[in-house]
Amino acid sequence: MTSPQDQDPQSAAPLPEDWDRCLCVVAHPDDIEYGTAAAVARWTGQGKQVAYVLATRGEAGIDSLHPDEAAPLREREERAGAREVGVTDVEFLGHRDGAVEYGLPLRRDLVRAIRRFRPEVVVTGGFTVRMVMGVTNQADHRAVGLAALDAARDAGNRWIFPELAEEGLEPWPGVRLVCAAGAARPTHGVDVTGEPLERGIASLTAHAEYTKGLDTDVFEPRPFLTWAARQAGAALGVESAVLFDVHELIPQEPPPWA
Repeated sequence: MTSPQDQDPQSAAPLPEDWDRCLCVVAHPDDIEYGTAAAVARWTGQGKQVAYVLATRGEAGIDSLHPDEAAPLREREERAGAREVGVTDVEFLGHRDGAVEYGLPLRRDLVRAIRRFRPEVVVTGGFTVRMVMGVTNQADHRAVGLAALDAARDAGNRWIFPELAEEGLEPWPGVRLVCAAGAARPTHGVDVTGEPLERGIASLTAHAEYTKGLDTDVFEPRPFLTWAARQAGAALGVESAVLFDVHELIPQEPPPWA
């Protein structure tokens, strides 16, 4: 895999796709749909298996709806959006929306999910304070993104959360890549030109009740996602792309000192 240090800072390398299973780990319903879903559509179209894990049910995301009403609605919209890109395995962990805490309980929940699904790639959200275009990142995104990166390594160590073995979940040291979407300094990208982008747009459009709460004079899924994908495409040299900051946990090439 191309090293970020070997790249032009304005360019991105193609994300390797020689793998079969991917787990997307995010904080809220709609987080995957703001771009990443188009990459998911490409991967499921290649026959790869992709599953979603969401830390919360998104119950605090609609100002006009009480959380007890919003949670099941947002779950339904997330499952509908996932189906648009070929994903049927969607799990909600039940952490409190807006108050997700980085720590051992969250890491344990994510290790459990990783050991159960046994992915080679984990996709999550950026976990820095500033993300793409200098936007200030939300607290839940930061907590879940960092926990996903750490859990990808924790999953392979039998002495971290040994109680999971009692659930029949043996260590899984097979996560090669952790890909953070929305990062300020992406290193790799996925070409989503054409059908993958169209399916990604349909995926976000499925969150109709959620997007009603946004300023529709400013935000519509199609123009927003088309613009964002074209901005990202320039870094990859294609029409439309999704970009990631990639952490390589299992190097595929010998170290430079070997």
